[in-house]
Amino acid sequence: MKTKLQNNIAITVIRVIAGLVVLILAFLLGDILISGVPHISWHFLTAASQAFTSGGGIGVQLFNSIYLLLLTLIISFPISLGAGIFLSEYAPKNMFTATVRMAIEVLSSLPSVVVGLFGFLLFVVQMGMGFSILSGAIALTFFNLPLLTRNIEESLRSVPDLQREAGLALGLSKWKTVTKIILPEALPGIITGVVLGAGRVFGEAAALIYTAGQSATNIDFGNWNPFNTTSPLNLMRPAETLAVHIWKINSEGVMPDAAAVSAGSSAVLIIAVLIFNFSARLIGNQVYRKLTATK
Repeated sequence: MKTKLQNNIAITVIRVIAGLVVLILAFLLGDILISGVPHISWHFLTAASQAFTSGGGIGVQLFNSIYLLLLTLIISFPISLGAGIFLSEYAPKNMFTATVRMAIEVLSSLPSVVVGLFGFLLFVVQMGMGFSILSGAIALTFFNLPLLTRNIEESLRSVPDLQREAGLALGLSKWKTVTKIILPEALPGIITGVVLGAGRVFGEAAALIYTAGQSATNIDFGNWNPFNTTSPLNLMRPAETLAVHIWKINSEGVMPDAAAVSAGSSAVLIIAVLIFNFSARLIGNQVYRKLTATK
């Protein structure tokens, strides 16, 4: 009886703690969304921001955030995929592999502001890139690499060894087995990790303050020549993202509707992150059902 009572108490405590976590998250999200959603409109999502007058929007900042995210994934995903395949399928247990794993652990534990300062000193100052989208994308690549590499490695390791043995038994090479059997099986987990990592990168601010800059230059959405300074696709222009915009408004915003712009921007950022998280589950489940022919 005493053991059963202890078990019931432990289960109850665990459930209360889990419920408390959900309540804290619901409170935070609810407070931000309730105060911010009423300020969201099509004009707010597409208009340019204003520094001293009211009625501004977040159109440029939202585009910058999406553009930086895409560039970061283009740079970081191939590197993470190669590193994940090596660590999961090819890496022997030696000093080099241990060093690579330690480097990944150290890189994942670095504060984002440290990554931003490193990017500022190396890319902005030493390499002469200045505050630019390219500097921000490379800094976010350092920020995203450890999480993405670890996710890909774990997704590949979760594939049963019977799959590997089956490929080798059919006479396939190690590389063919990995690319034709292991990767398709691990694809749902990899996609989930990429989408979740995208949500984390989308809301990053500290690393971009020192690399992409804090100014949203006037860009011409009718000019898509990437070599033109007014083009949205220009890699060397400063690019204030949505997260940096929120920080800037709350620290030094002087427009009359600063509170409303901050609340609306925060709500848009939260909604985007929620979309990333729900999309990760939905896409992962859909790909898994398609690849495994399950209902």
